Amino acid sequence: MSEMSWEQAVQWLRDRPDQQVLVRACYFDDPLTEAAERFWQSEEWKAIAALLPLPFGRALDMGAGRGISSYALARDGWQVTALEPDPSDLVGAGAIRALSRDTGYAIDIVAEYSEKLPFADATFDVVNCRQVLHHARDLRQTCLEIFRVLKPGGVMIATREHVLTSRGDLDTFLQQHSLHKFYGGENAFLLDEYLDAMRGAGLRIDRVMAPLDSPINYFPMTVDQQFVHCTRPVADKIGRTLTNLLFSRGHLLGRYMFSRLVAAINARDNTPGRLYSFLAIRPAERGQQ
Repeated sequence: MSEMSWEQAVQWLRDRPDQQVLVRACYFDDPLTEAAERFWQSEEWKAIAALLPLPFGRALDMGAGRGISSYALARDGWQVTALEPDPSDLVGAGAIRALSRDTGYAIDIVAEYSEKLPFADATFDVVNCRQVLHHARDLRQTCLEIFRVLKPGGVMIATREHVLTSRGDLDTFLQQHSLHKFYGGENAFLLDEYLDAMRGAGLRIDRVMAPLDSPINYFPMTVDQQFVHCTRPVADKIGRTLTNLLFSRGHLLGRYMFSRLVAAINARDNTPGRLYSFLAIRPAERGQQ
């Protein structure tokens, strides 16, 4: 395994002409201002934003990377703190600082790791974790810290987290990952390990979104592309015209059949590293609504 940094691994990917679709899908492309705006307009962010509480308050964007989620939060009206220990101008705090300056949206930047957050108890209304928890060096401690800094009634949303069916699947997932071989920073957990860490910290799990439950997970496909993808095995057998009729989301029967198909695929999906998302709440203290 090469000893590249994360910045060097991403730069390698950016330099490959045959990897430009992936580069754009990961928002590693420049100018960063345009990439961040594209994320804000994406189906993924729209689905995330719909889960966040109102009115807008204070948000912590953990593992903020280049700052695309920090930008989206700030653009929506949140007071944003970006937690990002990497100082990189390409994939870290330097990129976030430039993005804030160039767009005019205020983003506070704090260089620290998730296991020891440098914030007072009950500071944030939202903790946003996009592709973050599976990188935690100590998942349980990270969740304890998230609980601590959330206000009672506050929300943690953890999106696009890699899930394993068994620990034996980890090597398969790492071998298939496009950048792990260069910088060695990827990881994944069992679904129960995520859930146990959240519950053990005191968080109440409000929603668990399986791979096909939301565009948050199946990005960069659109909803319609995902629909076609899900129904392709059926269409191969009975024909696309009949499939479109059976699974048309514009009809009551179609919506029902589509939801049943998605549930069946989710239940049978054992792909190492498949993506799940979670919505959890710090319960309100006694005497509060």
